[in-house]
Amino acid sequence: MLRAPAAESNKDVILEVLRRFATSGKRVFEIASGTGQHVAHFAKALEDVTFQPSEVNGRSLHSIVAYLDHNQFQNVRIPLFIDVAKRFNQWALPADFGPHMVDIVLSINMLHICSQTAVDGLFESADQLLNETTGKLITYGPYSEDGFISPQSNIAFHASLKNQDPEYGLKDIKYLERLANRSNLRLSEKIPVPKNNFILVFSR
Repeated sequence: MLRAPAAESNKDVILEVLRRFATSGKRVFEIASGTGQHVAHFAKALEDVTFQPSEVNGRSLHSIVAYLDHNQFQNVRIPLFIDVAKRFNQWALPADFGPHMVDIVLSINMLHICSQTAVDGLFESADQLLNETTGKLITYGPYSEDGFISPQSNIAFHASLKNQDPEYGLKDIKYLERLANRSNLRLSEKIPVPKNNFILVFSR
């Protein structure tokens, strides 16, 4: 079971917002589930919600499985190998997590460390997965606003990401709004949270 300090520090903040939307009977599809810490934490707190984790990284997939084996959750599915940069029609999905059957698509700390194709893929796949009237895409992470990044720690973080890969870096909220609009979603909430991050809620 891998452990990321960032996941440990932000899991309660994200859960607090998730509780508002992930009510009894809802289905949550997590894209880029990482170590599995988040889904394990959320599943414990929201026992009447069904979670479908996914990952593209093999080591992370093994870690998620280890968390599930350790906790013996009844409300978490076996993680899927999902590359969000691939076209949605190439995904292998369980029958009850198919097109327009998902209530919430959740993406934590992904948008600033992935390719542009994956950014586009997140919004396009959310459009395909989410309930057509009530679905929500919830993302967490650092962002720029109107082309500006603050504070200095986020400026330095953005520069270091760009050095790793030109497609990495903090994405602008207005830009993400435009992507959302193309995918039949609108930015309904922008929630500031600790450590200069935001939770963005995109709704149908």
